[in-house]
Amino acid sequence: MSYALSIQNLTYKYNSQIVLKCLSLDIQHGEIVCLLGASGCGKTTLLKAIAGLLPLSSGVIRLNCMVVDDGINRLPPEKRNIGMIFQDYALFPHLTVSENIAFGLRNMNQKTKMHRVDEMLLLVHLSGYGERFPHQLSGGQQQRVAVARSLAYKPDLLLLDEPFSNIDTQVKYDLITDIRKLFKAQGVTAIFVTHSREEAFIFSDKMAIMNYGVIEQYGLASDLYRYPLSKFVADCLGGTNYFPAKRLSKFQYQTDFGLIKAKAHRNISFGTECELLFRPQQVKITSDKNSNIKILEKTFMGEQCYYIIEANGKYISSVSSSREMLDLGQKVSVKLDVKDIIAF
Repeated sequence: MSYALSIQNLTYKYNSQIVLKCLSLDIQHGEIVCLLGASGCGKTTLLKAIAGLLPLSSGVIRLNCMVVDDGINRLPPEKRNIGMIFQDYALFPHLTVSENIAFGLRNMNQKTKMHRVDEMLLLVHLSGYGERFPHQLSGGQQQRVAVARSLAYKPDLLLLDEPFSNIDTQVKYDLITDIRKLFKAQGVTAIFVTHSREEAFIFSDKMAIMNYGVIEQYGLASDLYRYPLSKFVADCLGGTNYFPAKRLSKFQYQTDFGLIKAKAHRNISFGTECELLFRPQQVKITSDKNSNIKILEKTFMGEQCYYIIEANGKYISSVSSSREMLDLGQKVSVKLDVKDIIAF
């Protein structure tokens, strides 16, 4: 298969310390891929390596089947036809919006260049803003200009480093949705770095969960959320509860809540102690005055309410509709949604 980007066994060292280790990643044309992970896990370092800003210690990077870096021979950044968008927008303050967008356009006459700028302004819904300066725009508008500038010269790959971190929450998710629609309509291949799983879920087609310079798991966001291969990936993508269990057979596990059917993602011998993953929304609680389980914490979150309960000496999180809120200290019974349970 021909990939827009193919990375094989990439390793990058800084002062003899391994920052990226034997990392491999294939991205198809038109895909938006998110690199998700905590600060310092190697996300931005990987972007810089792809862009050609850092030399590889070993491994191979291919763009559209062409080797751009193999650790020995390295194509300069300016010849890779890669666009970059940063969290601080990186607009030139002394240039107008139109001049910023036109900055990267080379080998075009003035008429063709201005026609391309007008196309980009229309594309990012900023027609009529061409003569304004960056300081006259909102954060969301400045990011749209940055997107327009990056798309104007039709890059083969677009790299986005925390592009929405400086956008106000009230407008952020509308902007993310708009830019995603724009990218999909234009067939843009993009890699997007963030530490926000909410941004990742909305913006990306696939996700690569990074941890200390390696990719823990790569695939569709829904698959990673429902079928994490490790507790690290599970914790990275949402709230988690881990219930003690003992494996009795291929799919049967004994817990304090009875027998539960689950799927193991590692070799767990029969009779061995392990843990079952339950998301907070899989823990259903209802009022029950005869129960010995109590609500210890309660957090109102608009449409939902987040609870912490204590059961069998273990703290458990639960999420349910706020339309029927329960009270602190209230006794409740627990019912588990046991579909697609994972054992670790």
